[in-house]
Amino acid sequence: MKKKIKYSDEKIGKVEVVKDFLPKPEDLVYKENTVKVTLNLSKTSIDFFKEIAKKHGSQYQKVIRKLLDNYTSHYSN
Repeated sequence: MKKKIKYSDEKIGKVEVVKDFLPKPEDLVYKENTVKVTLNLSKTSIDFFKEIAKKHGSQYQKVIRKLLDNYTSHYSN
């Protein structure tokens, strides 16, 4: 059972306005240049990536892409 919040008309005291630091929603959409490829992978590998994606609310293709991007950036000049 949730504890019910009680509100009052008491004075808050000194208030400081904080500048909005969050990006605009359209700035949160990360678009990257991609190239569509066809790749045959083992069922075991696909099942693994699907399970990881499911646990984190993502798509397995994005998980594979991120893995390859990390590998590439690690071994690039």
